[in-house]
This record gives sequence, C-alpha cells and structure tokens, in this order.
Amino acid sequence: MTHTPAQALLATRPPQRTAPQAAGGPEPAPAHAGAALSRPCGRRVLVVDADTGGADLLLTQLRRHGHHALGVRRGGDALRAHEDADLVLLDLELPDLDGLEVCRALRAVSRVPVIIVTARASELDCVLGLQAGADDYVAKPYGLRELMARIEAVTRRAEWQPAAAREIRHGLLHIDTGSREVLVGGEEVALTRKEFDLLCLLASHPGTVVPRKQLLQRVWGDSWSRRTVDTHVSSLRGKLGDSGWIVTVRGVGFMLGSPPPGTRP
Repeated sequence: MTHTPAQALLATRPPQRTAPQAAGGPEPAPAHAGAALSRPCGRRVLVVDADTGGADLLLTQLRRHGHHALGVRRGGDALRAHEDADLVLLDLELPDLDGLEVCRALRAVSRVPVIIVTARASELDCVLGLQAGADDYVAKPYGLRELMARIEAVTRRAEWQPAAAREIRHGLLHIDTGSREVLVGGEEVALTRKEFDLLCLLASHPGTVVPRKQLLQRVWGDSWSRRTVDTHVSSLRGKLGDSGWIVTVRGVGFMLGSPPPGTRP
C-alpha cells in the first residue's frame, strides 16, 4: 500500500509559479455554446494527471474559461503545490502514488475542494473516492459543460463552509494554526516548524493515540527514521515545560496529555 506523505503539504511551500506551458485544448465547443458556460473570475485550479495529452487539453479549456490552471503529473508534486490552489482536479492513476492516497493526504491537512477526474468509472471506485475525501467524482470521458458545472457547484459549496478552526485549546495549551503561535499558560513557546506540526497533529486528536508510523508519514513524509519522532517528542516536552504534555503509548505511538495545572510556566 502506498504511504501517505501528507505532511509534505505542510512542510514544503509550493514553488513560485511560472507561466504554465502552452498546450493544445480539447475539441472546441460550438461558438453558440460559449454563453452557456460560466466564466469564473480567475480560480486557481491544480490539475493532477499523468496523461500528458489529456491534461494539456484540460488545462487549455480551463484557461479558456477564465481559470488560472497549473498541471502536475505526480502525486508528490500535488502534495507540494496544493496550497496555492482554489480547487484540485485529481486523476487516480499516478506514477508515484495512488490517487486515493493523495486525496486522503490533501483532506488530512487542507480544505481545498477536490474533484476526482478519472477513467475508473465503477460505483465502487466512486464510493472509495468520496470516502477518501473528494467533493465530487467525474468519470472519463466527460462533457466539458458538465465538468465546468461541477467545478462551479463544488467551489460554491466551499465558499459557504465555515473556515477551519484557527485555534486549538487544551487546558493551558493554546495553538493558533494561522500564526503558528503556541502558548502555554499565556507564555509563548518557540517551536521549530516540525515541532509545531507534530504538536498540532497530536492536539488535533485529543484523547487519541496517533501511531508512530502515522506521525512519520504526516509530519516527515515517511522519509525519516523512527528516532526522528522520539527526538522531536523529547524536544517538545522540554519546551512545553512538562513531559506530561505528550504521553508515550508503548508499541503504538503518542497522544496529547494534560499535565497538572501549575506545572508550567
């Protein structure tokens, strides 16, 4: 099973965009059909598709209908580039990662709308895609008007959703996910990026043991050793002022704890 390098989304900012490659487009719609298609105002759409020809056709049509479209071929690239997108169009057949795992990774750390656009057309595939966190599922071949309508519907729903929680409070612990500021008992605690990501992940699942393997996958992209987690946990405990903030569950992983009041600061 392909691992889910979700934390690549948080740890690596997407590179500054360059002008997208010029590409051809799908068969143009009749001239009279143009009025029937809405022309959105510059939505940033990330197309994740290993099929170069099909992806280039889609990118051209998206640009033709007013979107700012960027294409990547690999799941890993999508995990690094999603932060600058308003919508992700995701194929499931990718050369490095399974598309469902990419979808789960995106959903674990982001609220960006995701529409799966794939040749996998069975009911089971659709169900699995939606369960993985996709907002919609479109089977290839598809009609351009239908896809544009689905893009509009999904982004419209996303605009009405409340913003993701910016603050996590757990006893004396206060985490601001927007400013990446951590306070314990009102005093600011300076953390490295990885320490913050690790603490935020544990704090987002209070009372739940997060397996060591999942921590590695989501904070380090599964590219580091087990000792990496232990080292960062030890550092976090020291900076938070009490070892009780992070509880070790032997043979499983770690969970957020609750030290007695007054132990810090």
